[in-house]
Amino acid sequence: MTETGPSPKKRHSLVTRLWHWLNFASLAVLFMSGLNISNAHRFLYWGQSGFDASQAWLAVPRFPGWATIPGYYDLAAARDWHILAAWFFALGLLVMWAALLFSGRFWREMRTSPAEWKPSAFARSIAAHWRLELASSGSKYNFLQRVAYGAVLGIFLPMMIVSGLAISPGFEPAAPWLVDLFGGRQSARSVHFIVTWATVAFFAVHIIAVLVSGPIKQIGDMITGGRDE
Repeated sequence: MTETGPSPKKRHSLVTRLWHWLNFASLAVLFMSGLNISNAHRFLYWGQSGFDASQAWLAVPRFPGWATIPGYYDLAAARDWHILAAWFFALGLLVMWAALLFSGRFWREMRTSPAEWKPSAFARSIAAHWRLELASSGSKYNFLQRVAYGAVLGIFLPMMIVSGLAISPGFEPAAPWLVDLFGGRQSARSVHFIVTWATVAFFAVHIIAVLVSGPIKQIGDMITGGRDE
C-alpha cells in the first residue's frame, strides 16, 4: 500500500484567486465607465465647487468610445455601470481584507520591518528589483512588492471607495461630513481621479512584472492556485 503525504500547499488561496479576477473585472468596468463620466466635464478643481475651466488645475483629455463603457457618450448609462461595478469592487475588497487579517496572511506575507525602511536597505531593494532579483527571505513577496501591495490594498483602493462616495450625488446629503473631510466635492473628485490613475500605474507595472517573470506560470497559478515552493 502506497502512503501519500499531505497535499501540497497552494501558492494562492481560493479567496485570493476569486478576488483577483473579480477585482480585475470590477476595476475594468469602473475605469472604462469612469472615462465616460469624465467626458461629461473634463476639468478638475480643488474646493467645494468648480465650473470655470480657467480655475481648473488639470484639463483631462476626451476619451474615445473604444475606451469607455458604454462605447458612446451616455452619462446616465455610464453611472449605472459604475455603481453596479462599485458594489462588487467594495464587497470584494472587504472580503479580501477579512481573509488577510483573520488568516494571519497580512502579518506573514505583507508586513514590513523598520530595518527594511532604512535608506541603505531601501536602495538595495530597488537595485535588486531593477536586476529582476525578486526572491525574498521569510515572505512570499520582497520588500518593494509588500510596499506596493500594501499601498494599493490599504490606501489606493479604499480611497477610491471613500472618494467615490463623497462625489456621489445620492450619498452626499446623507453624509455631508464625508465631503467636508476632503475639503469639498471637487477636491474629492480630484482625489478620486489621482488614486484611480495611481492604481492604473500599479497594474501596468504589475502586468510588466508578470510578463517578465513568466506569464504562463503566473497566470496559471492565479487560476489553479499553483504550488507553494
